[in-house]
Amino acid sequence: MRAVLCKQYGPPESLLFEEIPSPTAGPGEVVVSVKAASVNFPDVLIIQNKYQFKPPLPFTPGSELAGIVKAVGAGVSAFKPGDKVIAFTTYGAFAEEVKTEATRLLPLPDKMSFEAGAAFLLTYATSDHALRDRGALRPGETLMVLGAAGGVGVAAIEIGKALGARVIACASSEDKLAVCREHGADATINYAKEDLREQIKALTGGKGVDVVYDSVGGPYSEPAFRSLAWRGRLLVVGFAAGEIPKLPLNLALLKGASVVGVFWGDFVRREPKEFAASVRQLGQWYAEGKLRPHVSQTFPLEKAADALKLMAARQVKGKVVLTVG
Repeated sequence: MRAVLCKQYGPPESLLFEEIPSPTAGPGEVVVSVKAASVNFPDVLIIQNKYQFKPPLPFTPGSELAGIVKAVGAGVSAFKPGDKVIAFTTYGAFAEEVKTEATRLLPLPDKMSFEAGAAFLLTYATSDHALRDRGALRPGETLMVLGAAGGVGVAAIEIGKALGARVIACASSEDKLAVCREHGADATINYAKEDLREQIKALTGGKGVDVVYDSVGGPYSEPAFRSLAWRGRLLVVGFAAGEIPKLPLNLALLKGASVVGVFWGDFVRREPKEFAASVRQLGQWYAEGKLRPHVSQTFPLEKAADALKLMAARQVKGKVVLTVG
């Protein structure tokens, strides 16, 4: 089979596309024939040795895929060859075949394409964990989403609306904000051209927002934190801007506010029952038409480096997906 390989840490163009042996399922494992794999920001970090998880070299990047079960190992009863599935893998997804633990698989929902399936779990499950579990977002509250046109941002907009919140989407260009409005944003802010704090004041009548979904970091976190209402919550989801910000903690005291960490990967590992409940809720919302994964571009598997370059340059709207075959 063919796979994308990281043999030395570096930028996307350092990746190779080579023939490697097909995997064999061991006890508790499943081999999946990959039909689509999505590109996520951690994939950009992991090939540069900048991510918290560091697989040994050489490795295949890619953390999310959809495909068809090819083979199952001993002790696997929940899946069988021919089943359509979604899998989350941390790494390994940018290949024609992937071996992973059966516990990392979920059935592909009815009427969901492989491309949408590959773009669904990580972004929507991260945003659901962030907004419902960590942020306790309630109907009638106001949610501000930074980096709102990205994969987790679009998911946060849709989940925020499903929960009955008013959603203010923030992004760096008008074409990105158009995507946000297509997915339900009530108001938008171009933080590359507009003063974030002043716009929030105007949009909330000076009250501020109840929850900030921050997957960007950098220069936007502090003005967003300053824009929180009383008892507001800043959700720390990621640092796509590259810089980990430092926040003046006296603001938390003055606003009765919270800075809340969101680490979906460890949530899945530590709280499997709660994760399963989250997946059930997401499946219900998808069936009701409330969640619509936004796949803006597809690339063939051998063009994975081009897709990762777009992600690194923050030029992706929604999700970019690699297709196989």
